[in-house]
Amino acid sequence: MQGSLGHIIWTVCYLSVLAGLSAYGIHRYFIIYLYLKNRKHPPVPAGRFEQLPKVTVQLPIFNEVYVAERLLRSVSELDYPQHLLQIQVLDDSTDDTREIVSSYADKLRRRGFNVQCLHRVARTGFKAGALAAGLEAAEGEFLCILDADFVPRPELLKRTIHFFTDPRIGMIQTRWGHLNRGYSLLTRMQAIFLDGHLLLEQTARSRSGRFFNFNGTAGLWRRSCIEQSGGWQHDTLCEDLDLSYRAQLVGWKFIYLSDVVTPAELPVDMNGFKSQQHRWTKGSIQTCKKLLPTIWRSRLPFPIKLEATGHLMSNFAYLLLVFLCVLLHPSAGGVQGGWLRTLFIDVPIFFAASVSVAVFYVCAQRELHPRTWKKQILFLPCLLALGIGLSLNNARAVLEALFNHQSDFTRTPKYGIERKSQPWRTCKYQLAKPMLPLAELAFAIYFTYFIWFAIGHGQFLSVPFLLMFQGGFLYVCLSSLASRWPRISLGSSRAGAEIPA
Repeated sequence: MQGSLGHIIWTVCYLSVLAGLSAYGIHRYFIIYLYLKNRKHPPVPAGRFEQLPKVTVQLPIFNEVYVAERLLRSVSELDYPQHLLQIQVLDDSTDDTREIVSSYADKLRRRGFNVQCLHRVARTGFKAGALAAGLEAAEGEFLCILDADFVPRPELLKRTIHFFTDPRIGMIQTRWGHLNRGYSLLTRMQAIFLDGHLLLEQTARSRSGRFFNFNGTAGLWRRSCIEQSGGWQHDTLCEDLDLSYRAQLVGWKFIYLSDVVTPAELPVDMNGFKSQQHRWTKGSIQTCKKLLPTIWRSRLPFPIKLEATGHLMSNFAYLLLVFLCVLLHPSAGGVQGGWLRTLFIDVPIFFAASVSVAVFYVCAQRELHPRTWKKQILFLPCLLALGIGLSLNNARAVLEALFNHQSDFTRTPKYGIERKSQPWRTCKYQLAKPMLPLAELAFAIYFTYFIWFAIGHGQFLSVPFLLMFQGGFLYVCLSSLASRWPRISLGSSRAGAEIPA
C-alpha cells in the first residue's frame, strides 16, 4: 500500500513537471507563430527630424580594463554631428580602468568631443545607480546606452534616431551581434541561444503589440520616458526589464529593430557565462514578483497580460528542469499504461516540451543564416545539453529571488576577445562558485549510472536522452573548474596580475 501510494505521488509530481515544461514549449510555438506572422512588417519611422536632436551616449562601466578603450574608440566613430553628441562615461571602476578611461577621454576632448567622466566612490544601485546619476547630468533629449563589451557601428544613431519623431515612442532596441561567435564551442552555443531570444522573441513581441524589454544595452531611450516611468530603480538585478515594463504600463511604445545589429563580445569562460545567466534569471524573477500583480490589475487586454506573464515567468522552467532531473531515476520505470500512455502522454509531451526547443532555435538560425543554417544546427544537441547543465545555476537564482536572498550585481568579465588566437586565461577577472560545480558533478555521475542501468536493462531508446543530461552537467562542471587550473602567463602588461578564483 505504501509502495503504491509512493508511486502515485511520484506519478503526479512527474506529470506535473512535464505539464509545466510542456506549457513553456507551447509558448515557444506561439512565439514562432507571432514571428512568422509579422516578420514581413518591419517598423518604419513616422518621419524624419529636420534638425537632429542632441544625444547622450551613456557608457556604464566597472573594471573594464580590457575593453574600455575599444568602447570609447568605437563611440567616437559614430556617424553623428559632433556638436550634438555627448559621451558620458559612468565609471565606477576600482582598478586601472579609471586611468585608461581618463587618458582616452582627454584624447577625444582634444579632438573636439564632449566627454564627461563620472566616477562614484560608492556603487550604490550598481548599474541602475550609475545610469540614474548619469541621467541627472545628461545634456541630450535622447540617451543611447552601451555596455563595455559592445562595439557600435558608425550608423547606429542615424538608423535609429528618426523613430523618435513619433512622440509615443519611448525606447528603441537594436539586435545584438556577436564579435567572437566562432571563438569556442561555448561562444557558438551562446550565440545560438541568444539569437533565439533576440530575433524571434523580441521581434514577435514588438511587432504584435506585446510587451518586450530593453536588453540593458545597444538601445536608445527618450529621457522623458525614463523620468515619467519612475526612473532607474535598483531593487532588482534586471533594472532594464523592470523599467521596460513600468514604461509600457504607463503607455509608452517600444520599437525593436532586428535589422540594426550592434556587435558585442560573448563571455568566453563558463564562470562568467554562469554569472551572467544567474543575474539575468534572478533579476527576471525579482521583476516578476514586483510587477506581475500590477500587470493583472491594469486595464491591459487579456492577451497582453497573458504574454507578459509567460515572459516574466519563463525562467521558472529551470526550476522545473531540476525537478525533472530529481524525479528521473532508474527504479521508477515511468508511468505505466502501455500504448495509451505513449499516445496520450508521451508523444504530446515530447512534441510540446522537447521538439519545441529544437524548432525554436532552428527557426532562428534559418532566418539569420539562410545559407549556413544547417551547419549551425549541428550544435543543437550541444545547446540542449548546455541548457540542462545550466539548470542548477539558474534554478538557484530562481530560488534566491523567491526567498529574497540579496546579492550584488556581479559584472560579466570581458576580455576584448574577438579572435581564436587571443587567450583569456591570462586575464585577471575570474569567477568561481566552488560548491556549484560539485553539485553539477554529482548530477553527471548520477546520470552516468542511469545510462549504465538503461543499457543493462535494454532501454536503449532512452540512452541518447540520458547522454544529453550527463554531458550537459559534466561539460558545465568541468568548464567551471577549468578556471582553477594553472595558467601560463604571456608576460603581457595588459594580462596583469591574476586574482585567484
